[in-house]
Amino acid sequence: MATVSDRAESYWMDSSAPTAYPPVDGDVEVDVAVVGGGIAGLCSAWELTRAGRRVAVFEADRIVAGTTGYTTAKLTAQHGLVYDRLRSSLGADTARWYARSQLDAIERVAAVVAELGIDCDLERLPAFTYATPAGAVEQVRAEVEAATAAGLPASLVTDTGLPFEVAAAIRVEGQAQFHPRRYLLALADDLTHHGGQIFERTRVTDLDEGEPCRLSTESGATVSARDVVVATHYPIFDRAALFTRLVPRRELVVAAPIAAADDPAGMYLTTEDNTRSVRTAPYGDGHRLLIVTGEHFKPGAEGVEERWHRLATWTRERFKVDTLAYHWAAQDNTTPDRVPFVGRFHPGTDHVYVATGFNAWGMASGVMAGTLVAALIGGAKPEWAAIYDPARRHVRAEAGTFLKATLAVAGHYIGDRLRPSHVDSPDDLAAGQGAVIRLRGERCAVYRDTSGTLHSVSATCTHLGCTVAFNDAEGSWDCPCHGSRFDPDGAVLHGPATQPLPRRPL
Repeated sequence: MATVSDRAESYWMDSSAPTAYPPVDGDVEVDVAVVGGGIAGLCSAWELTRAGRRVAVFEADRIVAGTTGYTTAKLTAQHGLVYDRLRSSLGADTARWYARSQLDAIERVAAVVAELGIDCDLERLPAFTYATPAGAVEQVRAEVEAATAAGLPASLVTDTGLPFEVAAAIRVEGQAQFHPRRYLLALADDLTHHGGQIFERTRVTDLDEGEPCRLSTESGATVSARDVVVATHYPIFDRAALFTRLVPRRELVVAAPIAAADDPAGMYLTTEDNTRSVRTAPYGDGHRLLIVTGEHFKPGAEGVEERWHRLATWTRERFKVDTLAYHWAAQDNTTPDRVPFVGRFHPGTDHVYVATGFNAWGMASGVMAGTLVAALIGGAKPEWAAIYDPARRHVRAEAGTFLKATLAVAGHYIGDRLRPSHVDSPDDLAAGQGAVIRLRGERCAVYRDTSGTLHSVSATCTHLGCTVAFNDAEGSWDCPCHGSRFDPDGAVLHGPATQPLPRRPL
């Protein structure tokens, strides 16, 4: 991976301080337990603490070090060509409430930054979604009309700050970008200052929805809480069968210094070339850090290294880039109707809430989720809350995506068990290579590290039993069904799995 850039790390992780909150060391009793220390979990916890609740956050690793630490960090209500689709499939009211809630989230961040004096490189900039073929102009024009009707300050333009021509673009004023870790770590500090608790390296493994709710942890400690918020990106509990309605996807990111004079001065997106997203961040000494995201794919797909090189080549060909400074990958979940699931986890519960399915727009949606969950727990209900209800069903809008996702999972669940391995024996593995190999009648995930040592674990995902696949660029075992990821020794890197892949002797 050194051929892509010098650092296989997120810029947000590299340019912010590490955290060292303690693991839980005994039973805990609080008003609200928040499972997950990303943007949705921390925003929920912060809002609830400010409302006077006794809150504790439980994070399996380190806070803001999962998906939120590897985002592109656009804080915008302009989510691609979304408003024309929302209006046509779910109605004008849904499009209007979606815009209102997302715009409110941006202003909430701006207000908190001002209140707490947070240094997080918050910048107010326009957001663009553009198209280069002339045949796509009418699609962009329809989006401008729908976005304007929904309440966004949108316009149709042909001139942008990009160093290449576009046929048309929707421009939305007053959007924002920021440093997500610096913002959220400041919220974490303020949360604990006001009596909230944060426990890192504390994996929650089970939930009893009694009164009070009880959470079990990997260490054996028990958490009692009147209310529970599940904000683990992909829900680690699935009482609402959301796994049938969430599709995981990964995207790659490259970042490179450019001269400040070459800054395109905005946030840009196109669905062309398997998605390209562009923004910059302050980088000091007359430079900006150009951040380009794209090449989305499902976890477990082959050829990740090749995808990274395509993204790097696209960046070098279009911008004045000498060397790439960083590269990393992000993961998100899409919903069938492209609207997040935020609210009561399932119709039978009054005390468990979920926030998930941000469709690659987790910054504004994560902040929105925090305000919505806090309001619901406090007995209030924003007028736009219903559009995010996890119990909603939009049969026409969801049917095609749901069927496609279900068939894909079934294909992996059955087909991957029948597919022969391209490697017959662990002896055939080169350094840095991994493969699923049948050993003593069992499919094992075997990896040879750069020192030549072999690592062998079960190839069956501990979430729902799909077969993992090796990610050649990141050195991980990824589940193609629901996005769980494991390191070469089986430890969980990314849920929904909560249990490691069992080790297998060679």
